[in-house]
Amino acid sequence: MRVMSWLSGHDPGLMALRRAGRAAIAVPLLFLLGSRVIGSPEVALFSAFGSFALLLFVDFGGPLGERVQAQLALAVAGAVLVTLGTLASSPVWLSATGMAVVALVVLFAGAVSSVIASSGTSLLLTFILPVMLPGTPATIGPRLLGWAIAAAVSVAAITLLWPAPTREPLRGRAVDACRALAARVRALTPGTAPPEHAPDADATAAEAESAVTALHTGFLATPYRPTGLSAPARTVVRLVDELIWLNSVVDQLDRHIRMPHDTPAPAHDASRAVREAAADVLDRGAALLAGHGGDTAELDAAVERLARARSAVEAATLAPAFAGLGAGDGVPAGMSADAVIAALGPGFRAQELAYAVLTVGRNIALTARAERRTWWQRALGRQPGDLASPVAAAAERASGYLGRHSVWLRNSVRGAIGLGLAVLVAKLTGVDHAFWVVLGTLSVLRSNALSTGQTALRGVLGTVVGVVVGAAALLAIGSNPVVLWLVLPVAILVAGVAPSAISFTAGQAAFTVVLVLLFNIIAPAGWTVGLVRVEDVALGCAVSLVVGALFWPRGAAASLRSAVGDAYLAGVEYLRAAVAFGVGRCDPSAPEHPEPHQQSLRAAAASRRLDDAFRTFLTERGSKSRPLSEVSATVTGVAGVRLAADAVVELWRGQAPAHGDHASTRLALLDPMERLEHWYATLAAQLVALGPLPDPDPVDPAAADELAAAVRDDLDGPPDALATAVRIIWTADYLQVVRRLERAIVRPAMLLRDEASPRTQGPA
Repeated sequence: MRVMSWLSGHDPGLMALRRAGRAAIAVPLLFLLGSRVIGSPEVALFSAFGSFALLLFVDFGGPLGERVQAQLALAVAGAVLVTLGTLASSPVWLSATGMAVVALVVLFAGAVSSVIASSGTSLLLTFILPVMLPGTPATIGPRLLGWAIAAAVSVAAITLLWPAPTREPLRGRAVDACRALAARVRALTPGTAPPEHAPDADATAAEAESAVTALHTGFLATPYRPTGLSAPARTVVRLVDELIWLNSVVDQLDRHIRMPHDTPAPAHDASRAVREAAADVLDRGAALLAGHGGDTAELDAAVERLARARSAVEAATLAPAFAGLGAGDGVPAGMSADAVIAALGPGFRAQELAYAVLTVGRNIALTARAERRTWWQRALGRQPGDLASPVAAAAERASGYLGRHSVWLRNSVRGAIGLGLAVLVAKLTGVDHAFWVVLGTLSVLRSNALSTGQTALRGVLGTVVGVVVGAAALLAIGSNPVVLWLVLPVAILVAGVAPSAISFTAGQAAFTVVLVLLFNIIAPAGWTVGLVRVEDVALGCAVSLVVGALFWPRGAAASLRSAVGDAYLAGVEYLRAAVAFGVGRCDPSAPEHPEPHQQSLRAAAASRRLDDAFRTFLTERGSKSRPLSEVSATVTGVAGVRLAADAVVELWRGQAPAHGDHASTRLALLDPMERLEHWYATLAAQLVALGPLPDPDPVDPAAADELAAAVRDDLDGPPDALATAVRIIWTADYLQVVRRLERAIVRPAMLLRDEASPRTQGPA
């Protein structure tokens, strides 16, 4: 019980123990089958190492059906790599070149899907083993047979041997965030519940903040972006940014409601209806997201009600009852245009909330529709809504990681060079069990020279410890093969649990013991086989150190600042294009701009590159002095800029082109846009240069006067002109939302700059 209690604390859900238990059963049995029953060393070796690759080095998440599909896809890809590796096993130049090319493809493909990323080690192992062992086309058959046996057993094992429960932490936390935000929105609508059951606004705000923070923390908990190419995987991961943004929208709404102000009755009632409908959408969305492939009818109806409530806000804003405005009435006596603009605030807050919640609700509905597709619809690639096909999504993601500041691309190139060089060195030196050299390189190569050196030291130390333990075990066992066979499963079990539950060093030690036992079963050589492994691992670690020192030695820390700057610049470029799109709809004298689809894609790609750089930074970060919450606000602000641009595009999409002279309107929107561009460009430049970051722009009173002057004629005009004026004012409000982000991100950006500065990272 004490052992299980310790394991539960160090191995949540006993996931590592499940993997290790399956491997401890499969590896000895398949090795026995290949060596003793079939009598083929090739079959024995590839079935045993195939079991390691398929059971120990990979663990897919999601429902069992999706895990089986991923396991089968990995088996097919592995069979291709086994064949290619065998054909490329000689001459040496072909082996090294083939290893580099395969490594680059496999490592870079991880940017496309977390399923591919999580299986990267297994895929590389299926090429490393055949390329390092002398082989001919005649050996392809036995090797594929061994791999096929391992693949069949792995599918049976994950299905029948302690099948893991469905693991979708991101989805579950998104459900919690939706429910908490629904409760918070309801708390902002007094009178919707009896006084004794009325929710406390402060308590619901704290619960919503906690739920959204848990969602964001879970999103960042993996070393790669937790998304695949399937439609549900893509839609669920979108919810992270959307729910974080929604929480900030509700924050602003809460502050606005608590401020004393006079709100005309029509706008007040319409805004209240929006809040009620928004809470309903979030609750129904949470219920639908908690299941798989549920009926979307109730959520669709709630989304439609919210859309109508959103339209009612605009209608109430344009109604004659609103501040006495109407066709030909003009601005009421004694009420300035800027006062009218201020009075439009409740309507803006309501439509901002409605847009954010509609985005979440429609995304959840897409998720459910994707899961309700029949098998033939999935096979034909039929996508719900406007989702791109998996191939198009993969191409879009891959192209987004081709930038010069892409940490994923750099790590892929570094890994490809390291593994290719390891193959070359191992084959030229002619060391025994040369594939251990490549495995040593694979296990310790990290994103910067400093962390690679630290991992290499731990790897060699663990290997030495494993040799000592293996030698002691062989002295105790002697040459009794039966005892070796009995001890092997125990050693595999420990080797499978140790990396997750104890440490990387312990894992290296336990894996060395397994290899000592395994190779003594094949050909008794005593503990000296462990010395060979020490030599090979040390050689592989040396290759890693050289490559880590020569290629981008500062890793993610050196690229993070550039990635932050690039992401904000791309987001602001998208925002400017969105504003230009709106200006083109309201000012006939301005050039007409199409919807900024390409700018949106570039902003999303830059955001993904930043996400990748930040994850790698967190992996290197270790025990750095700054807590995650202090430095992540700058990263999450990128999504706020992008989603604000989305909202501006949505605001103007249904607007018919206006008539009349609106040159002053164009200036009233583009001037603050230019100030935003200048501020974020300065932020990006100073982050890279490690210079002083710009202070947040103060509120410009002249901007409100300019906007008031620009829309005065429209406020005095007919209803269609008044509708244009309202959209202009709301567009300016979105620009103010982005301006307010400056204060939220500049202090964390200072901390992030200091954390990522070479001055704080030593000689690396």
